[in-house]
Amino acid sequence: MRKAACLLAIGFFLTALAGLVYPQPEKPAKDYPIKPVNYWEVRVNDEFWAPRMNTNRLVTIPYLFRMNEETGRVDNFRIAAGLKKGKHTGKRYNDSDVYKAIEAAACTLKTNPDPALKKQIDDLVSIIARAQEPDGYLFTARTIDPKNPAPGSGKERWSNLRVSHELYNLGHLFEAAVACYQATGEKNLLGVALKSADLLVRTFGPGKRRGFPGHQEVEIGLVKLYRVTGNEEYLKLAKFFLDERGYYHGGEVYPKTSPFHIYNSEEYLQNHLPVLEQTEAAGHAVRATYMYCGMLDVAAHGGFPEYARVSQKLWENVVGKKMYITGGIGSVGEYEAFGRDYELPNEKAYAETCAAVGNAFWNQRLFQLEGDGRYIDILERIIYNGLLSGVGLSGDRFFYQNPLASRGKYERSSWFEVACCPANAARFLATFPQYIYAYSEDEVFINLFVSSTAQFDYKKTRLEIIQETKYPWMGQVKIGVNPARVREFVLCVRIPGWAQGQPVPSDLYRYQDSSTREISVRVNRKVYPVKIERGYLRIKRKWVRGDVIEIIFPMSIRRVKAHPQVVDNRGRVAIERGPIVFCAEGRDNGGTALNLAVTPGTHFQQWFRSDLLGGVTVITGNGLVVDDKGNEIRKQTLFLVPYAVWANRGPWEMAVWLLKKE
Repeated sequence: MRKAACLLAIGFFLTALAGLVYPQPEKPAKDYPIKPVNYWEVRVNDEFWAPRMNTNRLVTIPYLFRMNEETGRVDNFRIAAGLKKGKHTGKRYNDSDVYKAIEAAACTLKTNPDPALKKQIDDLVSIIARAQEPDGYLFTARTIDPKNPAPGSGKERWSNLRVSHELYNLGHLFEAAVACYQATGEKNLLGVALKSADLLVRTFGPGKRRGFPGHQEVEIGLVKLYRVTGNEEYLKLAKFFLDERGYYHGGEVYPKTSPFHIYNSEEYLQNHLPVLEQTEAAGHAVRATYMYCGMLDVAAHGGFPEYARVSQKLWENVVGKKMYITGGIGSVGEYEAFGRDYELPNEKAYAETCAAVGNAFWNQRLFQLEGDGRYIDILERIIYNGLLSGVGLSGDRFFYQNPLASRGKYERSSWFEVACCPANAARFLATFPQYIYAYSEDEVFINLFVSSTAQFDYKKTRLEIIQETKYPWMGQVKIGVNPARVREFVLCVRIPGWAQGQPVPSDLYRYQDSSTREISVRVNRKVYPVKIERGYLRIKRKWVRGDVIEIIFPMSIRRVKAHPQVVDNRGRVAIERGPIVFCAEGRDNGGTALNLAVTPGTHFQQWFRSDLLGGVTVITGNGLVVDDKGNEIRKQTLFLVPYAVWANRGPWEMAVWLLKKE
């Protein structure tokens, strides 16, 4: 056994070296016109995000590693590697949870070196490398016992791609490998990934095996490998997997002109139509957003704008008809899927945490392609509400689904049998700083308002940007611009949609009061006219060290109404302030939340509570408790907290949409 393991390790080493002969370009031939400032070039020091990032690094990521051990996920690799005897345990897609945890951990290493964590990652990578089969195949659900693979894996390799998650797992491997390489410069996991990717290239494609992954993800991973290596075969294969959708139904290949009846099962996989013919978001919401991201990657790097146009059209459908006010998506719990237009139930909302992460990835890519602030408006809504709600303040309690109403029986969990969400949120938080700033050839973008310092190369000089703000609790933002040498460029400061009187860039939600207070901007203490273009205030000048921009976004408490076709929200209002959606919990409202009512005379006020839920702004106002027929039972002082922190004090009734008593 030991000799075989040694030979396998030697084989891996040689293959890894062979797999790393690809050129290492600084950037691919084609790319997104707008680049994010790398997360390791931004230091976040604010009171909102910094504590969450620290909790992610110090609590959540170590917890993920521990749970991957305790639940047998890592043991599956040990058994596949011949280091331990046993049977495969858990789900066939559990390999991906290990990869995502590695990705999140590697990203924290880049900004917070930790020798103990580095060794933990290296040890895991060594086990993964030994579990890989000689030709690059890596799927513990089959390798452990090829004659009796885990349920759903298929009898043979690639024989059940709609269900097996073989390609899904590899997509997360590829992302983890790139993250490790960027963080450490080491190529151990990258060698494993390239070996698997080369197997895919040899196996799939025109004139080879046909098929597509039931759960999209490998497309994103392949493009990331392309960016690192310059190997266009990876980019071509990502496009191939996209193009295969829409022609296979029930395992058979149908011509594009076939009058085949489309079943819901095909919609679930986004396989009901070829990707370039899809105009309405349908099916499993996480799979969908990953596919929409893959389409944009292929469009940007491959020069196929038609994929971007379709992705944008699908975005319009989601933002206009299928998104919760929290930025959550996926309203049909039975299938974790998009529902019909305006089908947005509150209590039964699924709004999976992974879907929020995927939605954030998608909107970031759309911004990078178009430079339109409306995509960051949605991203901001997601991350401050429907994404952050997925991780408890302690860092080791989670939500899989994020409903907008609860009868008091829904609470955070320490783990899930299907544990995709905790690691997905962790890898987002580990790289959160990359969403704050971006740049193109002639413009620098300030997208999110976070106390932070960014230092990066721009126009052949070093540029430093410093933000000071108490956002999202207060609307004052101070921005220092410090180029090492005088440089002329356009600084684009996003003016959030909520500050312009529009909660989302569609008619799905609107403020009940249409009045908007004036936004104040000063450049070096002089008043600067606020002219908004595609969501940004564009300031063109020759910037010198010490230039300062000061902005005040008035943060009124706003009542939000939903489109009348959203049946569950008729006769109800939601409460927002800035980018934050608020909710009522029974703990603060006499034991109830579902029967709370707002009256026309309700006057809301806010203040900051440093002693509550890690420090949050709360909103209070006079309201009512009513019965199921709307009759007044008693007067009640309404007490609202940010939606993202609900259920951190145990299970209570909760409601985002409050009854509106005329």
